[in-house]
Amino acid sequence: MLTRKVHQLLIVLATCLLLPLQTQIAAAEEDGEKARALLTEAVDYYKANGDKALAVFSRQGPFVKDDLYVFVINTNGIMLASGGPSVMLIGRDIMNTIDDELKPKFQQALSQPESGDILEADYPWGNWSTGGRKITKHVYFQRVGDTVLAVGYYQPRASSEQALQLLDTAAEAVNSDPRATFNAINALDQRFYKDDLYVFVVELENNRFVAHGSNLRLIGRDFSALADRLGKPFGQEALDKLASSEMVEFDYQWKHPISGDTEHKHAYARKVGNYLVAVGYYQPNNGNGAQADAE
Repeated sequence: MLTRKVHQLLIVLATCLLLPLQTQIAAAEEDGEKARALLTEAVDYYKANGDKALAVFSRQGPFVKDDLYVFVINTNGIMLASGGPSVMLIGRDIMNTIDDELKPKFQQALSQPESGDILEADYPWGNWSTGGRKITKHVYFQRVGDTVLAVGYYQPRASSEQALQLLDTAAEAVNSDPRATFNAINALDQRFYKDDLYVFVVELENNRFVAHGSNLRLIGRDFSALADRLGKPFGQEALDKLASSEMVEFDYQWKHPISGDTEHKHAYARKVGNYLVAVGYYQPNNGNGAQADAE
């Protein structure tokens, strides 16, 4: 009887853990369907109207739907139209505006032969709403003649596995050169964030933040004194756990660095010398209430 109850409890726990992931997958699938549908509309409109369609794509109208918009680039890399923040790039060679890491991705996409198929690609991109952070954008695109039409959506949510990978990277860097790593984290160095993941570091001698990849106002603040709006003293909880283990996990409600919504956050922390190094990932729709103004 006891074994059966334990089995039932494990099923319930597994279901609770899977629900946030299922929610994210469903949301991504819905975004993908909407993006593909908008691209298909744009391609049909462009085929019917030619270059006259470019002005329509570049204004707030039928080809801007919520966060989705059409952008158009010719095979020479010149931006021809955009209904989003990249409107400022119209008439410019995008290869002169993107970093060297991103150029091969654009060159590969622009070199695809015309086939009538919708293709897909991922690349890091930022705009005014991402707070200077580059987050993964999934793009659907199709070539028509010497023109490539595209629609993309952001995928800001990273996984627990990616959080652990970033923690490994940060811990190794802190162990090698602490001060240089703190400066890099605070400067939004791309090595130390991935989509909505970021690193924060607390000096254990005084429990104060020395680096934070999302909110510089926390630098110098006492981590042990932090509590979320629900009153949970998660800072002290993490420190208490770290006193008896080199690697710990803790949960709290925190503001998402991109959406601004308060969400459930599960964090991993590791003791590296005299520092607590931590990375956490977000689980939407598990929080209730706004985050304390410390964030």
